[in-house]
Amino acid sequence: MANILIIDDEPSICASLEFALEDDYEVQSTTNPKEGLRWMKEGDVHLCLLDLKIGNQDGLEVLDEIKKSYPHIVVIMITAYGTIESSVKALQIGAYSYLTKPINMEELTSVVKQAIRYNELNQKVEYLTQELERKYSYEGMIGTSQAMRKVYQMIDKVKEVDTSVLITGESGTGKELVARAIHHLGKRKQEHFVVVNCAAIPESLLESELFGYVKGAFTGADTKKQGMFQLANNGTIFLDEIGDMSLALQAKLLRVLQLKEITPLGSTKIEKVNVRVIAATNRDLGKAVEKGEFREDLYFRLNVIQIKLPPLRQRKEDLPHLIRHFLHIHNKELGTHITGLSKKAEQCLIRYNFPGNVRELANVMEASMVIAEGKSIEMSDLPSYLQEDRTTPVSREDAAAVFVGLTIKEVEKEIIHATLQKNKGHRKQTADMLGISERSLRDKIKQYNFSG
Repeated sequence: MANILIIDDEPSICASLEFALEDDYEVQSTTNPKEGLRWMKEGDVHLCLLDLKIGNQDGLEVLDEIKKSYPHIVVIMITAYGTIESSVKALQIGAYSYLTKPINMEELTSVVKQAIRYNELNQKVEYLTQELERKYSYEGMIGTSQAMRKVYQMIDKVKEVDTSVLITGESGTGKELVARAIHHLGKRKQEHFVVVNCAAIPESLLESELFGYVKGAFTGADTKKQGMFQLANNGTIFLDEIGDMSLALQAKLLRVLQLKEITPLGSTKIEKVNVRVIAATNRDLGKAVEKGEFREDLYFRLNVIQIKLPPLRQRKEDLPHLIRHFLHIHNKELGTHITGLSKKAEQCLIRYNFPGNVRELANVMEASMVIAEGKSIEMSDLPSYLQEDRTTPVSREDAAAVFVGLTIKEVEKEIIHATLQKNKGHRKQTADMLGISERSLRDKIKQYNFSG
């Protein structure tokens, strides 16, 4: 049974509304908005009937506080001072509907019933959305493409062992997510996971950050400080952008990996450490070794197991799942209610190759959702550089990678479908582009049950 809270400054109104609803719902009322908000915090309120004017207090301010603190509660405004302006403002803030005094009890029960049903459906949609995210995700990573399934399989294989792992891939592909998954699924999950961005810390400070220092080790070292390896003891240390580390520091890191011991700056005392090391880079360390920019012995020590993350342009089939994921995440963070993208906006995202990968997609979705005025993201809401259709040329290797794991028939179907779309359904142009006869194309369209 749904719980209804009535907030109105007239006790007689509260009493009559309670009487009208108490047979079908659990109902309580108050003339004090602060008391009503306290009940919401303490209890399970599904719907609130809220007066627009509560003594000297503006009901719209109370509505705003309810929607910010308890967005799951459905609010129906009631007022004797109804104006179009106040009603529109209430709906913009998040009210489900509004009723004017004197209240028609039949209308009240009808609107309340609809609102309760609306709330139930919203909760069901929220649950199904979370289930979909679980279905298409793995420890925060989204995607069911063949390339991502290989990544998940590698994580499963290495999570329980202490072997060093090198995660490679372009910026924004989710290398830290992979490292976190390995840690949190493995035997060290109860211990610390420490992240060090080797590119973000100045070279002069990186050694002291990694290994710590003792008091008096250098000017300004007024106290002893633990290093990242000490903090990560018995846990995992993630060395991001390892390719940016200087050769001198690489030598010291190699010693730590070989002997499992560190010496803090300014100290002669050797400390044993038991740390799993996961490193990541967007550089080709093999080439860096050839150029003398990275130590070969350290490279082989780190690169026992390599997990290569695919760029987003090579797993376009994951885009719908990622888009739905970011819609859900950003709606919660921004307080928006965007349900999807227009067909043109979605096609624009599919065409674009995202050089910034998943991180860029997340930023694009957030920016577009802030700007969007309706329930869906339109082309005009997308960043201007996307509207200008500046797509990055796709290499033959990247294009081929999209079809890895598919059968020949599945690849043929995808290519014919994409070519038909490009030519807006024009069969002769499509047949010419594919290098087949119109009759062959017609047979393929029938075989694969394409429309048009």
